[in-house]
Amino acid sequence: MATFMYEALNAAGKPQKGTVEAGTTEEAIQRIKGQGFFPTSVREQKNKQKAAAAEQGGTKKKKKKELNFSIGGVKAKHLTTFTRQLSTLQDAGLPLLRSLQILEGQQKPGKLKNVLEGVCEDVEGGTSLSDAMAKHPSAFNRLYTKMVAAGEVGGVLDIILQRLAEFMEKAESLKRKIRAAMIYPIAVVVIAVLIVAFIMVFIIPKFEEIFRDFGVALPALTRVLINISRWMAGNGVGQVVPGWVYVIFSPLIIWILFKLARKSPPGRAALDTLVFWMPLFGNLIRKTVTARFTRTLGTLISAGVPILEAILITRDTSGNYVFEKALTNVHDSIREGESFAGPLREAKVCDAIVVNMIDVGEETGDMDVMLLKVADNYDEEVDVAVGGLIKLIEPLLIVFLGGAVGTIVVSMFLPLVAMIESLQQGGAV
Repeated sequence: MATFMYEALNAAGKPQKGTVEAGTTEEAIQRIKGQGFFPTSVREQKNKQKAAAAEQGGTKKKKKKELNFSIGGVKAKHLTTFTRQLSTLQDAGLPLLRSLQILEGQQKPGKLKNVLEGVCEDVEGGTSLSDAMAKHPSAFNRLYTKMVAAGEVGGVLDIILQRLAEFMEKAESLKRKIRAAMIYPIAVVVIAVLIVAFIMVFIIPKFEEIFRDFGVALPALTRVLINISRWMAGNGVGQVVPGWVYVIFSPLIIWILFKLARKSPPGRAALDTLVFWMPLFGNLIRKTVTARFTRTLGTLISAGVPILEAILITRDTSGNYVFEKALTNVHDSIREGESFAGPLREAKVCDAIVVNMIDVGEETGDMDVMLLKVADNYDEEVDVAVGGLIKLIEPLLIVFLGGAVGTIVVSMFLPLVAMIESLQQGGAV
């Protein structure tokens, strides 16, 4: 008989820890379930000899890992490929440690290879896969490790990994669509700003010299444009830094300030609320967050993760304060024995159809099925919303560019017209 340490959830969804005597891991899991708990982690206690051997092995491995230096995190594409490959190997019946060693061996030097080396060490030392992965949050987030833990407990790790790979592929596909849609308007705006800056710094000063030589009285619009040109070129009175420096670096400064503001809870709450309800982009953001939230929660529930823990994981990975607040209310409501749909309906963060489908899922017991259907539907709606946004942005960009260029042309031609008129009057005299 061996001693197994376990972490589990009781009927109220609160975490419990303890030990149980059993011959195998499966027997330990059954005994824990017999106590009315839902085990999330079960591992055998290592004796001193095993611990010493594991420590020595760890020292040897560390020397090897020092040679593989990496910067940054694990790319979503690489992690998705690893997840699907591990699912295939488990479905083929290979032992878990052997599967991990195979995948670690075929990885190129980098962050993921280093992480898998550590995971292999821990699994070989008797640690469960989910606990080994939880030690590397930069590669395996909480959602990933909890789904793996549910797969280990239920004995369906290959199926859970396959679902997890599908979830990651769809989430990454949604991100790529939004990024691809934003490339065109951003490129147009950047090129337009560079062209206008070039005109202001190099072209307008030439016209200013012409107007000064002819002594033409400049209209107000032309004076404003010339003052802006002087500021851009750094020729303003008492000016130290040229204006074009501010134009180039202002987006970076705004982005840094945005990131710093999101570090504090009040700033994050204010920014997320503002972005969530802003015109034009707000609708797209609401649909995107809804698709992510429903797919995450549906995937967790279908994997067997308890509903209360699944809601907390979904809340922490939603990426938006408004949804986090709504899901906190949902969690408290379910813990007190109330419904899921009620607090979500009161928060008004989702369309009525989403709340109604969740309500039906609660009544029929097919919550995970309903959530995944909502996610699929909203993925399509995001595609439509992105297409509509692009169609709306294109004419707005044309108006913006036309207005900027037209203003510059008119400002420069008004003094020229005055010069021609004065010359004609002089010739007539």
